[in-house]
Amino acid sequence: MNKYELCVVVSAKIEDEERAQVVDKCKALVERFGGQITEVDEWGKKRLAYEVQKMKEAFYYFIKFDAESTVPAEIESRIRIMDNVVRYLCVKAEA
Repeated sequence: MNKYELCVVVSAKIEDEERAQVVDKCKALVERFGGQITEVDEWGKKRLAYEVQKMKEAFYYFIKFDAESTVPAEIESRIRIMDNVVRYLCVKAEA
């Protein structure tokens, strides 16, 4: 099992309830492919470095999890098509 960190940038144009559903879907994807979530860190609303989809701000979430090496590719392929996810990045965390 490797340690990974998934960063999800969620649209600021949606309601709190919808945003929570997007994060829950991301967590469910991790668990669906056999990952174990160790920590979920919400950074809140931050200013983007550059305008994305006519937005200047978005909400940042960091999901840390343990999983096999094939899991990040599966998660990214699903998150790529999710509505209200502005950007995402999954990286292997340092041990």
